Amino acid sequence: MTSADIISALEKQFSDKIKGKKADALDPWVVVEAGDLFAVCQFLKNDPALRFDQLNCITGVDYLEIDPKKVAKAGFEPHLEVVYHFSSFVHKHRFVVKVMLPRWKDDKAGELPEVPSVASLWGTADWHERETYDLCGVRFTGHPDLTRILLSEDWEGYPLRKDYEFPLEYHGIRGR
Repeated sequence: MTSADIISALEKQFSDKIKGKKADALDPWVVVEAGDLFAVCQFLKNDPALRFDQLNCITGVDYLEIDPKKVAKAGFEPHLEVVYHFSSFVHKHRFVVKVMLPRWKDDKAGELPEVPSVASLWGTADWHERETYDLCGVRFTGHPDLTRILLSEDWEGYPLRKDYEFPLEYHGIRGR
């Protein structure tokens, strides 16, 4: 099955819920809204023609241009993306699903954007979602244990956000 076939199957099943697509990318992808993610992932895993039985990784990406001189040329509005990479061992194909989120829920600084957890579909999502939560500040609703995995519970902020300010000191230990 080609990438175009996978996209076609998704469009047939979900029609207007596919918000963007690129079949000829190195890693072909579609964009869906957070509210549609779980149903799309369930279809990718369970449809016999697709059988994406492996969730390779979940990545958070911060699209924020912090240099005021470059903002006009950036070509995007500030947002976060959560990117899911899937493989099928059975059919030997790969695919990517992206969810675009506001940097802050309801534009309230500090309120984390939300996306549903897929940990009930792929066990590996448990740790991937925790890592994305920990470093990028995305809340995965329905996650069985959404706690920090790399940083301590009292750590403030999300280090992979482009506007993150590294603390000068942490528990009396001075950095830099």
